[in-house]
Amino acid sequence: MPRTKKSDQAMLPGVPTMADLRETLWKAADKLRGSMDAAQYKDFVLGLVFLKYVSDAFTERREQIAQEVRAEGIAEERVADFLDDVDEYTGEGVFWVPAPARWDNIASRAKEGRVGELLDAAMDAVMGANDALLGVLPKIFNRDNVDQHRLAELVDLISDARFTGHGDRPARDVLGEVYEYFLEKFARAEGKRGGEFYTPASVVKTLVEVLEPYQGRVYDPCCGSGGMFVQAEKFVLAHSNRADAIAVYGQESNERTWRLAKMNLAIHGIGGNLGPRWADTFREDRHPDLRADHVLANPPFNMSDWARSTDDPRWRYGVPPAGNANFAWIQHILGKLAERGTAGIVLANGSMSSKQSGEGAIRAALVEADLVACMVALPPQLFRTTQIPACLWFFTKDKTPQGGAALTDRRGEVLFVDARSLGTMTNRTERVLTPDEIARIAGTYHAWRGTKTATAAYEDVPGFCYSASQDEIRTHDHVLTPGRYVGTAEVDDTDAEPTADKIARLTKDLYTHFDESARLEQAVREGLERLA
Repeated sequence: MPRTKKSDQAMLPGVPTMADLRETLWKAADKLRGSMDAAQYKDFVLGLVFLKYVSDAFTERREQIAQEVRAEGIAEERVADFLDDVDEYTGEGVFWVPAPARWDNIASRAKEGRVGELLDAAMDAVMGANDALLGVLPKIFNRDNVDQHRLAELVDLISDARFTGHGDRPARDVLGEVYEYFLEKFARAEGKRGGEFYTPASVVKTLVEVLEPYQGRVYDPCCGSGGMFVQAEKFVLAHSNRADAIAVYGQESNERTWRLAKMNLAIHGIGGNLGPRWADTFREDRHPDLRADHVLANPPFNMSDWARSTDDPRWRYGVPPAGNANFAWIQHILGKLAERGTAGIVLANGSMSSKQSGEGAIRAALVEADLVACMVALPPQLFRTTQIPACLWFFTKDKTPQGGAALTDRRGEVLFVDARSLGTMTNRTERVLTPDEIARIAGTYHAWRGTKTATAAYEDVPGFCYSASQDEIRTHDHVLTPGRYVGTAEVDDTDAEPTADKIARLTKDLYTHFDESARLEQAVREGLERLA
């Protein structure tokens, strides 16, 4: 959707801020909280928010068309022809919304007692008019177990939400922010299950900033709600303003989550290929011939129930154990990389050191094949949905200078980054990586690799980063825990007190405390004697 000039209306009192909008919509979510579990009301609320958004965006574009046509001097009787031209909307990235699905129509009839029927029909109409949404939107409103009175109240609350009129921000950008906010809130509400569809934003940004997916094919084999793709698109737009510079491919095994991802991509205007429907990546690879330039993934940690076949051709570096799919995900992803492809994967810390069931041998094979580029140990409490400590693996198929790219030759080396001390607590239980900390991690990698965005030459920093040779890694039995390599931070002792003086001072302090202790003991004794 094209960006409009900043509206004077956006500066007037009474126009809701983004914080107001989020609060209004979260209150809407609470309307159904008591009558269904978090997973159910997530589908209800996000479906309704999406419907409200497409209607607002449609209305915004309709008003733009009317202004443009009249400004060109076209007769009033012909204006309606342009307003009903589907191409005028879809050509600008706006979904066509048939009249019965427009929010005003639904809101005006919500209290007639058949709001669920209206909403299901509206979802059908929007999907039927837009191929990108076919089979995506939820038709779950007209059911016996849905409280229609509460649903009508929910529609009323969402009617107060405006996705337009926020300065120069188009409705798509506003909803994109709201949708990401809601995904995070719902992930928290669902606890451990929330981790199936949501990766903390600061972790996703770290992956993207390290890999720098300026262009090419971006793949996620367990894409959840599509957050990796959204962040990749933001990165591209920030650097080139060309959303079409990347092509998105993904797969998701959970039906509900697959629908969330499809809606998320639609909201952000990303034309991704997530397959015709949900499917298990190990059992049914939806992109068998794909060779990706960049892979971003946060697979389920230590997944024990997965479709394992010992003769799968993907297991080039060893058959993964039945009880843990970590190295199955790694090998699947490596098989998807193009000749100079790169990948960033979030995994449990155990993947760096475990030797059970052949995992140590697989890890050694990956190092000896020179595929591992960088290991990052993350700080604790980044993932609200799990207490399992996590790390980042970065892979590359080509560590050579790559000709015109003029990169630093890193064949036979692995960069280790210990970021465990980074992060800021946002509350008692949750930590985030700040933009400066993300930039520090990414900047260290770019300096090591010698990319164009590197701002300084690479140097080992005791306690934070170290470039190790394969020989050094062999001496550690191919364990890839950064703490083994980076050492401890150097202590600045330029103003340190001489040892002899320090001992004398501390001895004097200790004797002083002894004297004070003796005085207090005597005072207590005298007090007790008086009581006797």
